[in-house]
Amino acid sequence: MNPARPVGVEIVEDRSGQSRCDEGFLRLRRLVVRTIHADGSRSRPYPCDLVRRPQADAVVAVLYRIREDGRVEVLLRESQRVPIYLRREQAGVHPDPREYVTILEVVAGMVEPDDPPGPDGIALRAAQEAREEAGLELDPADLVPLGSETFASPGISDEKLFFVAGEAALDTAHPGEGDGSPMEEWCALQRLELAEALTLCRQGAIPDMKTELALCRLADALGYLPQLGCYASELPAPFDKRFDPLGTGKAPGAGA
Repeated sequence: MNPARPVGVEIVEDRSGQSRCDEGFLRLRRLVVRTIHADGSRSRPYPCDLVRRPQADAVVAVLYRIREDGRVEVLLRESQRVPIYLRREQAGVHPDPREYVTILEVVAGMVEPDDPPGPDGIALRAAQEAREEAGLELDPADLVPLGSETFASPGISDEKLFFVAGEAALDTAHPGEGDGSPMEEWCALQRLELAEALTLCRQGAIPDMKTELALCRLADALGYLPQLGCYASELPAPFDKRFDPLGTGKAPGAGA
């Protein structure tokens, strides 16, 4: 059972001054590097810091259903994100009246070391995250890639995101057990029409970049036009024939 909705975060201890950069969940590599040029020359040495997690790859799973009226509905998960909440302590950030105690995101999670390599492992991990975070049982074979992977923040981290989509019975979704950490003790699920979810992303109410990208990729793969509430196949000629999903491969569901 979920505890009460979180309203804030209290720092119990700050271990920053006593911790090494190569210990803890996030590891900092503080390097001095040189750039190697095509002619064999090298730049002068310069500092470069990078952040790593125990697992560098993560899966992003867009769970959706197509309603009777043809519109696409997606599942989002509201939960805590402590680093975002603690922006309030950071000097020099752009003023923002929002608190960010919780944010909405698509289902996502880190690829584990014992997951099979390749696409099968990504699909398996996505199915497990759907079970843990949304209480949904999906066959990994029914999870379809949404384009190629992308780096989350290449200036500071080597984390890579793998995007998949799966059609699911969203009306049966319920908060799962999570990963057992206090950060995942509370969550709430929301089902939103795809156009509404994307509008909230653009307005800043869903301030998560991977979620907006995942929703856009889903719309493209389905051939669904959120602004119009219809599919490309429903457009009058010749526009219906001109629609071409952007590198997503086979569409994961009806309407394409």
